[in-house]
Amino acid sequence: MFNDSVEITVSSGKGGAGCVAFRREKYVLQGGPNGGDGGKGGNVYFKVDNNTHTLAHFQGNKNLKAQSGRQGMGSNMAGKSGEHIVVVVPPGTQVVDVETGEVVLDLLEDGKEVLFLQGGKGGLGNVHFKSSTNQKPMYAQPGEPGITKVVRLDLKLIADVGLVGFPNVGKSTLISTVSNARPEVANYEFTTLTPKLGQINIGDYDSFIMADIPGIIGGASEGKGLGLKFLRHIERTKTLLFMIDLASYLEMQYQYETLKKELEAFSPLLAERNFAIALTRADAMSSEEAIEKTNEFLKLLNLSPVSKSRFAFSEEYPVYEQEDFDKAFYDASKPAFVAPISSAIHLNIKPLTYALYQMVVTERS
Repeated sequence: MFNDSVEITVSSGKGGAGCVAFRREKYVLQGGPNGGDGGKGGNVYFKVDNNTHTLAHFQGNKNLKAQSGRQGMGSNMAGKSGEHIVVVVPPGTQVVDVETGEVVLDLLEDGKEVLFLQGGKGGLGNVHFKSSTNQKPMYAQPGEPGITKVVRLDLKLIADVGLVGFPNVGKSTLISTVSNARPEVANYEFTTLTPKLGQINIGDYDSFIMADIPGIIGGASEGKGLGLKFLRHIERTKTLLFMIDLASYLEMQYQYETLKKELEAFSPLLAERNFAIALTRADAMSSEEAIEKTNEFLKLLNLSPVSKSRFAFSEEYPVYEQEDFDKAFYDASKPAFVAPISSAIHLNIKPLTYALYQMVVTERS
């Protein structure tokens, strides 16, 4: 099960009460107060763990509470502090205060542990209230109460490249071809019901993460289809790959303009991300037809094919590339590249990963 949003209640522990006690020994006359302090209540921490990928484990346990401190005892013995509770979440989790709507924590770094709620202080025992005018204090402090908050955990996947396209455009097939991810692939719309992450290795030491986001349709930003539910996962992504289906009954211009419109409606920042375009399913038609459609699409965007690709895209098909992906020379209003691809026959797949990696490296620098 995949869960990208869940509401839970977290509580820190209550402080233990101080003790009212007096020294009572056979050869000690008029033993004074010796009531110990109460123990401190346990804290609530959030910890990021790379081995956790969903919020599903909270479905059956939505009330998380740290242990309360123990009461103080006689002979000046302090009560035991309550055990802390550590809430483990996947990277990319935001902790939102339900009451205020404020994002209080944005948890990204693996292994990071953040204090969220302090436990209540333990109460002072009666030994602290002895004075010259009060030799026999009968009072000790109660422990401070813990803090309870209702929070919403929102998971926003962290990926270098986000795949954006209509349903059944070939996103799942591409990510299963180039990475270790194995999303379900079938010939019907909305096969992918949950986002998938895949690691693409470039050589022995370099890699980047690609996210397969469930298909967007017209009106996704208004709640139609699955798009709105999962568009949040593209928010952290610096590079977008628009996937336009060459063989679809939908016009390529309509696909492209709809995707741009839905992203901008959901978040204006998304519309400003660096992007590239893959024209998918080039194998579903003759090479002549694929070449003709690619040229038409480039003409639509006022782009011209390059004479020679820097990333070794097939010379059989027209391809557009910006001259330089460096930030100083990059034109953000245009795609970094436009290339026809086919996961089925591995057309331009390796060059695609090299070009995307170059975009990722530029964003990281």
